[in-house]
Amino acid sequence: METYGNILLIAMPAFLILVLFEKWYGWKKGRDTVRNMDMISSLSSGVTNVTKDVLGLAIAIGIYPFMLKYLAVTKIENTIIVYILTFIIIDFLGYWVHRISHKVNLFWNLHVIHHSSEEFNLACALRQSISSFFNLFTILLLPAAVLGIPPDVIAIVGPIQLFAQFWYHTQHINKMGFLEKIIVTPSHHRVHHAVNPEYMDKNLSQIFIVWDKLFGTYVDERKDVPPVYGITRPARTWNPIKINFQHIWLLIKDAWRTNSWKEKFTLWFKPTGYRPADVAERYPVKKIEDVYNFEKYDTRTSPALNAWAWVQLLMLLGVIAYLFGNIAYINSIDSSYIYWYGAYVFLTVYALTDLMDRNRSAIAWEILRSGLGLYFLYSQDDWFGSSVYLSSIKYILGGYFILSITITGWFVMKHRKEDIIQGPELIKEPVSKI
Repeated sequence: METYGNILLIAMPAFLILVLFEKWYGWKKGRDTVRNMDMISSLSSGVTNVTKDVLGLAIAIGIYPFMLKYLAVTKIENTIIVYILTFIIIDFLGYWVHRISHKVNLFWNLHVIHHSSEEFNLACALRQSISSFFNLFTILLLPAAVLGIPPDVIAIVGPIQLFAQFWYHTQHINKMGFLEKIIVTPSHHRVHHAVNPEYMDKNLSQIFIVWDKLFGTYVDERKDVPPVYGITRPARTWNPIKINFQHIWLLIKDAWRTNSWKEKFTLWFKPTGYRPADVAERYPVKKIEDVYNFEKYDTRTSPALNAWAWVQLLMLLGVIAYLFGNIAYINSIDSSYIYWYGAYVFLTVYALTDLMDRNRSAIAWEILRSGLGLYFLYSQDDWFGSSVYLSSIKYILGGYFILSITITGWFVMKHRKEDIIQGPELIKEPVSKI
């Protein structure tokens, strides 16, 4: 928990700088692939994912040591060869977990957030799941456990393999010559994120593209078929918490509504997107039929709202950095504090993205999250021990929470007036074939 938090203290600023650099580079080259609200949504999704992971909210967290203890047929020392072998094993298993996530209705819910952006850029790489409380990947680590690979090797190689998947989420790097035959490149991954029929569920490898070529899921990016990004059932929200549970909620409703008892139990394991015929007829769901002509989700905004969203995001990143750098200390004060802290983080993301969606409920969520923050300040006479660094922190944060409620309320009233005058329609941004 603490080690991963310290790693993230370095990784998070690096990712943010690269995301902003891509935004600047696209603007400078006249090909901006990063929309402001979409970028903030992606960054806030990354915050929820790493918070969940740092707090250890995953049932499977202790399974690998158990498998190692009872299934290992040999004992392996920590050598360079072991680290390389482990990297290859994790990448191979990652391919199959990824493939299952794309093919099985239930498991698609664990991955849909990553594909939910209708853009393709470095920021969307940070859209990672918070709904995977039980990690299928841990079970598939069985071969590593049988070989006796130590848990600390897995703990080091796992994050490296994950972070190494960040760089290829960009449209600004073209094909890369001979590397296209060895590793996953931006060209390969653009295909993977596309909803074009020619590209669907292809290029599932994570680091080495060889797995796709071996198992028949490789497709080359074609100049005459420009990738169009997103999911065929659009999320239509900036809220990453909602997106994480949209698909599973649809499955739950379909299981309840169908008249077939067999369907109630089997639809979960049918191919991704499957719905019982009786439910699909009575309760249709919006789906993209023509990938070259659909409206991207893009709510009406303003310079003031864009600026405020960034203020809130930067405050959130500051709060999360303090958590990651002081987990042990916060836990020593009260073991329940880190979970209350996590709840505050999730409420902050929900309140911010609800405001970005122009929902009137944003004020209720803002009052709830700022109210929780004020309660922390009152009950602790501090902010989780941070007064040792800044004695006036409780006054600064207290003023911030009151100001945040006030500004959010102002935006909600402003948006309500605009919707009455102009109508609540979203900005229409059709996708056209190049």
